Amino acid sequence: MLRKLLVLSMSAALCWTAVGCGSPSLGDPRPSDAARPAATSRAQQPLPNGQYPVQQATFDDGTGEYSVLALNTPPGTPSTLRTDKLQLARLTDEEVKAGQKAYLKVENGQSSLHIPEDFKIEYVHNVTEQQTNPQTGQSETVVVRREPSFWSPFAGALAGQAIGSLLFRPQYYVPPVYQPGVPLSGFGGYGTTYGQAVNRYQQRYNAPPVVERNRQVFRSTGRINAPSSRNPRVSRPSVTNGRPSGSGFGTNTLRRSNRSTPSRVNRPSSFGSGRSRVGGSRAGGRRR
Repeated sequence: MLRKLLVLSMSAALCWTAVGCGSPSLGDPRPSDAARPAATSRAQQPLPNGQYPVQQATFDDGTGEYSVLALNTPPGTPSTLRTDKLQLARLTDEEVKAGQKAYLKVENGQSSLHIPEDFKIEYVHNVTEQQTNPQTGQSETVVVRREPSFWSPFAGALAGQAIGSLLFRPQYYVPPVYQPGVPLSGFGGYGTTYGQAVNRYQQRYNAPPVVERNRQVFRSTGRINAPSSRNPRVSRPSVTNGRPSGSGFGTNTLRRSNRSTPSRVNRPSSFGSGRSRVGGSRAGGRRR
């Protein structure tokens, strides 16, 4: 009996010792907490005044926002400028002769993009449809796909034109009418203010710019809603030959492309797409 009691006592002592060695003290931090880095939230600083080389620029006609990827930005500042208040200007002849490339100029909070005549801004066109939300039963504007293209604001612009001297001064520009598969050349409106550029566009085309129509539609129906089942489709455009570019001011002569042209372009009913119907449903012309 005494031997059994002694064995039980020794077993209990060993159990308490194991528990005490295996459990951390109350003062020790948990391993997961110790390994977790401290969260730091620091707002990105805007670009200071100066000139920055530009690698690429993008314009989205769903929001009217420019995205400009700048180089040699100071540490702690973003390398991409996103704004819907970007002015454009063509490089002067002196700058071109000196070998100046495209650059972003920031001065007192105002940004302007200075580009050569052949500079291409990536253009993202939002194709939208009106759909009913099955959960709420409300009609919403849905982006069904985004079509990438290019926009050359100053392609073919001549300095001898009446507007020529204004091209070298930073101003607001509105893209011309969008056509599927056709790069945009020139501009649809310009002005010292964005409202003036929109008014000139309306006078020329008797309709508001596509970006303004998108803003009105998205403002009345809410944010830009993408289909929940999949992301909006992205269609790669092809440059067609022998077709007008739909430019506002500038040239409508397009360079030939080695890429093949799709035989058919789907045209869903859309709101704010800003497209015009050209010559039926075939984008590549008649087959020979």
